[in-house]
Amino acid sequence: MNRNRKRKKLSRWRLTLAFTLIIFIVFLLTSVIVAAILFVGNYFGILSISELSNSLLSLIYLALFSILIGTLLTAILSRIPLKPFNAIITATDTLASGDFSVRLNLKGTPEIQRFTTSFNHMAEELGSSEMLRTDFVNNFSHEFKSPIVSIRGFAKMLKYNDLSKEEYNEYLDIIISESERLSQLATNVLNLSKVENQTFLSSPKEYNLTEQIRLAVAMMAQKWSSKKVSFDFDCDEIFFYGNEELMNQVWINLIDNAIKFSPANDNINMSLKCQSNTILFTIHDNGPGMGEEVQKHIFDKFYQGNSSHTSQGNGLGLTIAYKIVKLHSGSIQVSSSQTSGTTFEIELPNKDRISCK
Repeated sequence: MNRNRKRKKLSRWRLTLAFTLIIFIVFLLTSVIVAAILFVGNYFGILSISELSNSLLSLIYLALFSILIGTLLTAILSRIPLKPFNAIITATDTLASGDFSVRLNLKGTPEIQRFTTSFNHMAEELGSSEMLRTDFVNNFSHEFKSPIVSIRGFAKMLKYNDLSKEEYNEYLDIIISESERLSQLATNVLNLSKVENQTFLSSPKEYNLTEQIRLAVAMMAQKWSSKKVSFDFDCDEIFFYGNEELMNQVWINLIDNAIKFSPANDNINMSLKCQSNTILFTIHDNGPGMGEEVQKHIFDKFYQGNSSHTSQGNGLGLTIAYKIVKLHSGSIQVSSSQTSGTTFEIELPNKDRISCK
């Protein structure tokens, strides 16, 4: 901290000395040039220094001439220190116009070099953010459009009178399913937007974390019962200090993901344990698993290891879970293989906020 303060103070002094030196050089050169002109004029008899000193009008002319010389020197010499500032203004205008590929390559004082590094880093970050925003819009448009096209197509088919009752009900079920997927997508986008805009944890309170996970499983009963999936929950009774609403979304998303990829008539294993410094939650399913490349991007927006929509996902559930856990200063990891299924592991820090009972 003290070193940074000294560095900032030294930087201010450097800039002050640099501008002072420029002003001193301008005055010095002005004085030298005016003195040289007077000396030459006096030497060749063009000007008389004694007459100039006795004439007020001549002194005024001399002063105006000195000002003119000083102004010209300032205009010429100022181009040198102002050159990097002009480059900065041009680069900033280019950046403001939306061209994030602009970069500065200035050489000079350590302050200018440090500014160059900071500017280039800012331009790179803005470029990355713009790319992510564009990808998000494109992905969202695709994800939003797909169920709408499906609903419209099957709704048109319902107008035909030659449909059997089984076909009619099948098309209705598809429309309902796609409508639910559309609704879930809108909900997930709103949840993601809310989480991404948060920089600190809001409305934290102590609550029963174990009971919250049990209720999350109960809320998903229709999904896991239709696949005849069962749960094995090995848990401690844990009270946690955090945002109850946000953390509930984490458990729902992870449980929903496990149900989605579990085979029918299978078992999902969950564990919740309170350790000395952390609380550890794991959930394991015996689904098809994921390759290494999929695991690298599994928490990215709209990323789906299975590009088809047979699993009715939209690639946002795990992203939301990841950001909520990070907001609680925790970590979430995935380990998976195509032979042993997938395990998600969440660690939440203690920091005197967790109690086990």
